[in-house]
Parts: sequence; structure tokens; C-alpha cells
Amino acid sequence: MRPLLLLFIVLPVLEMWVLITVGREIGALPTIGLVFLTAIVGVTLLRRQGLSTLMRAQEKMRTGDIPAKEMVEGIFLAVGGALLLTPGFITDAIGFACLIPGLRQLLLGRLLRHVTIVRPGGPHRSDSSQRGPDIIEGEFSRDERKSRERVDHKHDKD
Repeated sequence: MRPLLLLFIVLPVLEMWVLITVGREIGALPTIGLVFLTAIVGVTLLRRQGLSTLMRAQEKMRTGDIPAKEMVEGIFLAVGGALLLTPGFITDAIGFACLIPGLRQLLLGRLLRHVTIVRPGGPHRSDSSQRGPDIIEGEFSRDERKSRERVDHKHDKD
């Protein structure tokens, strides 16, 4: 309950207070201009960082590794982009923290220390050279007589 209270009540009130204070100091139009400027800079930074993260994730998947860090970075980038598009200087500061690589890495490092990643089907080996090819040898043949007998047998019961 408390995080939601903070998110939906306290944060917007703080944002309004900061916007009014900044508007009083530099004027209304420059304040609105700053809000638009942070949104434009944020979208540009989001696009650049998002492409970089996507390329690293694709490279890890190509080598058979799990792109866990890149997936979490993607979530950070999405949250940061949404916060930068939200009018206000507090949300912009938090949004930039999610988008700036050094700050994002610091936040991710703290978060990933508390996360365990488990790959379905067994433990994950990061060295893909140790893995052999996934080949299952066997033979397959279809016996047409048995297939027809089953179909004919079904019709006899009806």
C-alpha cells in the first residue's frame, strides 16, 4: 500500500511543487520548454541505449547464453523512457538514472545481486564450446495397416 501511496499521491504533489517553484524562478514558458527538452533528450538517449542493449542481447542468444542482464536493462530502459515522457523534473531525474549507462549499471548491479537465474532444463553453462550438438538419432516408420484398422474400428463402434 505504501509504495502505491508514494507513487500515485506523493510523487505527483512533489512534481507540481517543483514545477511551480521552477516556474516562479525562471518563468512559465522556459519551464515548459525544459519539460519538452528533457523529453526529447530522453527519447534520443532511450533509442541509442535500447539499440545497444538489443544488440548485446542478440549476441548472447547467438552464442547460447541467457541475456538476463540485457533483459533487466531493457526493463530499466522502458521504465526510464516512460518516466522521461511524464512531465516533471523528479521523474526526469529518475528516468535519466535508468538511461545513463553508468548509473544504470550501478542500479543493475545492486538488483542482480539478489536475483538467481535458472534455465529450464538444467543448469546453464556459459561456455557454449563445451556443449555438443542437440542431435537425437532414431528411426521412424508408419504402418499404414494399423492406422486403417484403428479408423475402421472406430466406425464399427458408432
